[in-house]
Amino acid sequence: MTSFAGTFGYAAPELAYTMEVNEKCDVYSFGILTLEILFGKHPGDIVTCLWQQSSESVMDLTLDTLPWMEKLDQRLPYPRNNVQKDVSLMIRIAISCLTESPRSRPTMEQVCKKLIM
Repeated sequence: MTSFAGTFGYAAPELAYTMEVNEKCDVYSFGILTLEILFGKHPGDIVTCLWQQSSESVMDLTLDTLPWMEKLDQRLPYPRNNVQKDVSLMIRIAISCLTESPRSRPTMEQVCKKLIM
């Protein structure tokens, strides 16, 4: 048995009660880190809100309709045109990585395919 190594704010919630590390734990951490880069701080205050929405409804949202749009890092210029579309895609991918159920999260292979489209 190995012990947990990492930062709890980036670890998947199921690790707290199963201590089983798998690919879906990495997917969750990727989602947290992606939102932290976009927001300029850890997104912990909105993760619970995301769990209350279905992943299907989140993937249908546009960047302008996301309730956390104002949370984008204000030190960076507001995204415009194609960059706005890319940021919107990144947010939607990151959110899909944060679903509460590990089975509902995409694989990293699926995430990579979405990123290169």
